[in-house]
Order: sequence, then structure tokens, then C-alpha cells
Amino acid sequence: MREGVSVKEFGVIKEIKKFVIKIEGLSNCMVGQLVNFTDDTKGFVIGFNEKEVLVLLLGSGGKIKANDIVYSEWQTFTIPVGDNFLRRIVNSLCQPLDGKSPVKEEAFYNIFRDAPSVLDRVPIDEMLQTGIRIIDSSIPIGKGQRELIIGDRMTGKTSIAVDTILNQKDKDVICIYCCIGRDYASFEKVVGVLAENGALDYTIVVSSLASSSIGEQYLAPYTAATLGEYFMYSGRDVFVVFDDLTKHAWAYREISLLLERPPGREAYPGDIFYLHAQLMERAGRLSPELRSGSMTFFPIADTLQGDIAGFIPTNLISMTDGQVYLNSTLFGEGFKPAIDLGLSVSRIGNKVQSEAMRELTKDVGLNYIQHRELLKATKLRAAVSEELNLRLRHGEKIEQLLKQDRFSPSPIAEQLILFYALKKGALDAIPDAKCEDFKKGIYAFAQENFPDLVKSLEEGKTMTADDRKRLNECIVQFFKE
Repeated sequence: MREGVSVKEFGVIKEIKKFVIKIEGLSNCMVGQLVNFTDDTKGFVIGFNEKEVLVLLLGSGGKIKANDIVYSEWQTFTIPVGDNFLRRIVNSLCQPLDGKSPVKEEAFYNIFRDAPSVLDRVPIDEMLQTGIRIIDSSIPIGKGQRELIIGDRMTGKTSIAVDTILNQKDKDVICIYCCIGRDYASFEKVVGVLAENGALDYTIVVSSLASSSIGEQYLAPYTAATLGEYFMYSGRDVFVVFDDLTKHAWAYREISLLLERPPGREAYPGDIFYLHAQLMERAGRLSPELRSGSMTFFPIADTLQGDIAGFIPTNLISMTDGQVYLNSTLFGEGFKPAIDLGLSVSRIGNKVQSEAMRELTKDVGLNYIQHRELLKATKLRAAVSEELNLRLRHGEKIEQLLKQDRFSPSPIAEQLILFYALKKGALDAIPDAKCEDFKKGIYAFAQENFPDLVKSLEEGKTMTADDRKRLNECIVQFFKE
């Protein structure tokens, strides 16, 4: 085809079934191809047979009616990408939703791109600092990992994702928050928190709310992944949150039922596993030949009354590199973030942690789980031995350190100071109130009186003898004052 020549293929709308349009014509179409309607609404081909083409509508399509003419330009479905999308809120087609000027793109990427091949990847060996002590110590996340956030409604799943975004400030990590099928009030709250903390400077927000069309909700995670791939292939580190994939599965189930595809378990179509697995495969760490970029995924999924054996949760667990499970019972007890360490895991393991962090936190998760079991065992006992009492006191201090307010990420230097004090037993003998003061005040005290120590802890992979000496001095001085 000569350059500058555009070829259009025309078809006619034969039937409108809610947001699925049946079209006659378009005999040269392919799945994923973009289709244009007369009112400037767009759709894309989601299936076809010898007689008709099935197109999923992107938008309300209120003016579309039977016998209207549609056309396609033989183009695969591409969306604009680029650095200019930072600090912007866009929809599934990368059109701005924040009332600002149109975004100037730097390239166009296929929205259904293939994931990088095995030969294009390298092992994950660098930690993504979430700023959440219980995760960074016991469920460390690597750059390029896929970690599922799972739990009942209202247990703090989105807060974990938002905290992680807030913690990427000044760390040269591009963040993408993808909202799928949520209500406007909760979406506005998340964007407000990001704006208040200056996180929008390095964040793209992809929004497809419950009021958006089903087609837009279906496309939203692919749009977020495609925007992330632009930065990943530019050699940057990217962090993507999908909030949440349960609602994405609902949208696809609705589409499939309208397409009259045979339903399977819980009425989901048979290819729902493939749909999410194809998306999850796009995360990873690229080889030096491809500029060593990475893309980390935090898919979020709902459970019903703590049942992690549901169809969508088990699907996502099997295709990710671990899960963070939030327990509604822990949430009710006031332990926040309400992460159940017994059911949470990171399959990358502690190999992504620095040597200092690995040394100080290797027993924290296990000791906390044992503490919870010990509490259950001693509940009905009138008296406990001195040794058991000491273990319970130590477990209480671990629990106190792992508790953390939302939207207040903990820098890695602060975590090292706290876990060093815990490991040395400096907190076991002090009252809970003093321990709380130590947790909230030691980092500011160290920044003011031991700035070289803080800098060394932030930059160093190992903890030197000099670091330990100054840490001891810092802790002693804090308690003296």
C-alpha cells in the first residue's frame, strides 16, 4: 500500500444487543481491530463468523441504531503513550478526564501487545520498597514481580497499593493506578490522597468507573499495562495497580453472556483464566539488551467472607508470584494493615532484600505467627511461666512494630533502625507507651542527631560495624532524652 493512502472497509449494523453490536460486512476484519461509528463512538472486534462481525462498544453509543454505516481502517487497536501522560487522569482510550488539554503522545502501542519472551527477561534481584514494614520485612516484593492483594471488602487492599505509590517518591519509579468498576467517591478519595502527597507527579491514573461502559472497564487494565510498557522499554521501573480484577472479571462475564458463549464455573466463560494470565505475563524485568526496565504488578481481588478458594482468587493466585492476604478478623482487632502472614507469601523470597534487611528481619514473620498461636494457647491459662511471659512480651513488641497507619510509608532507614532495636531486645523491657513513642520518634531523632547514619542505612546494602556502633548510641541517647 502506498504511503498516505488510507483504505476503509464499510459494514452495516444489523443488531444492537446492549453494548455488543452485530455488523454485516467487514469481511477482512481481525480480532482487536478498531471500528468507527457515525457518531464518533469507537468499538473493537471481539469475535466474528461467516455471517457477522461482533463489535464491543467503547462508550455510551446512545445515537447508534440499526442499519447505520460503520467503517474500519484495517488498523490494529493502538493507544497513544508517552511521558506527557504523567500527572494526568485518562480513560481506557487514553483520552483525558481531568478537564485539561489533550495529551501529546510520543508513540502508539498495540493495546494487546505480546508479553516479553523468556529470553528477553532476567531474574528479579532488586527490591521494590513498599514502605509497609510488615511487607518489606516478611513478604518482600521484587521489581518485576506480580503480587496479588486479596481479601474481603473494606479490609484495606487499596490502602496498601496507595501506600506503595506514596513510597515511590524520589525513587525514580513510574506508578500507574488503574481503577476498574469502582464508584466515583472512592476513586476521588484515592486521587485526592495522591494529589495531597505530591504523588501525581510520577503517577498516571487510568479510570474506568462503574458508570463507564462495560467495554471501557474490560479495556482498562490493558491500557494501564500498555502505558507501563512504554516506560519499561525506555529502561524505567514501573509499578502498576489494578483495582480491581474481580470487577474486570464481572465485566468480561457480562460481555461473554451477551456473546452467547457457554458459561462455566460461576457463569464465567472458559477463557477467563487465559484473559488474566495474558495480562499478568506482561510484568517482568527486561534484559540489559532491552535497557533493563521492569514492570511490577499489584492486582487486587475481592474474596467473599474470607474464601480464598473462589474461582477468580484461585486463578489469580496460580498466575502471580505470591499474595498478600488481608484478614477481616485482624482488621476488626485493630491490627492494621490487616495482613495474615500465615496465608501471605512472596515467591521471590528474601533474595531481593539487602543483606542488612535480611539479617534483621529473617525471623520476624515466623516469630509473629508463633506469637499469635501462643496467644490462643495461653488464653485459658491462669498463669504462665517466666520464659513464656518473655516470649509473649517479645511477640507484643513485634506486633506493635508491624502496626502502621495508612498513608504513612516507612523509609527503609527507619525500618532498619526499628528492626535493629527489636533484634537487640531493646524494646522488650519498656512499656507499650514508650515503645510507641520510640516507633514514632526515633527516625526524626536519628535524622537530626545522626544524619550520617541515616544516609549510610539508606544507601548501604550491608550494615557495617560503624553503623551498629552508631545505632547503639542513637537508641541509648533517644531513651535518655
